[in-house]
Amino acid sequence: MHQNLLRYRGRRYLWTGLALLVASIAIYMTQDAELPPNGGSWQGYTLGVVGAVMIVWLSLLGIRKRSYRSTMGTVEGWTSAHVYLGVGLLVIATLHCAFQFGLNVHTLLYVLMVGVILSGFFGLFAYLSYPRKLARVRSGRRRKDWLIELNELDAEIQGMVRRCDAHTLAVVESALDRTRLGGGVFAQLGGRDRSLVVDPGQPQGDSKLVANRDQDVVIDYLSGSIPRAGKREEALLLQDLLRLFGRRRSVLRRLRHDIRLMSWLRVWLYVHVPLTVAMLAALVVHILAVFLYW
Repeated sequence: MHQNLLRYRGRRYLWTGLALLVASIAIYMTQDAELPPNGGSWQGYTLGVVGAVMIVWLSLLGIRKRSYRSTMGTVEGWTSAHVYLGVGLLVIATLHCAFQFGLNVHTLLYVLMVGVILSGFFGLFAYLSYPRKLARVRSGRRRKDWLIELNELDAEIQGMVRRCDAHTLAVVESALDRTRLGGGVFAQLGGRDRSLVVDPGQPQGDSKLVANRDQDVVIDYLSGSIPRAGKREEALLLQDLLRLFGRRRSVLRRLRHDIRLMSWLRVWLYVHVPLTVAMLAALVVHILAVFLYW
């Protein structure tokens, strides 16, 4: 659906939107040349009615997506029309108000509409590009599968590190315990890694924590410990730990990338939907104000 959205049935709604724009511009141009164009002329009212109907119809997409038994067109067709007609709405609304703006509810409605359309542009970009990126990140697996592998790696590391010296044990266990995934909204959107680890450069027993972004500190510590190992068995053990942490870093990268993409897919709706509700409320006030006071 995401790839065919803009090409739905030969871009049917692109041509529909263009035809609507041409008609709207033609109506706007018929206004009396002796008077400045305004929303109070019959042309302005006509464009206003068209714009209001479009706003209401475009707002019904969320309901149509959840009406699984509906026979009123396909969700793909509704979404394609939503994109093209939503862009056309910006021009129609601008012609309706005749480029006249001020500190009033009418301009507030216009600003909210622009906010809805701009957030819709981001939503379109996200839904056209992020699913492909998610597929590459997950490599045919679910997020749950990557989390299971992460837990298995942690269990294997914990079992292996108990055979190391006390300092290595403290460093590795702190790296496992203080690995951070997800977090707050901004941490998820930015894919920020706030993992910590006991500073391996400090004497044993020191509890100073340092950033362990991308597991770099613990990996550097293990790789630097291998040449200093007193026995061959110890060096092999450290090499195995290093290999496991390398794989762990790769899994964590995938999970963070997955969380970041999914967060962006969700967060735009937290802007788009409330703005749409506010726009509908402003539309009602705008219509009431026009009929009661004009």
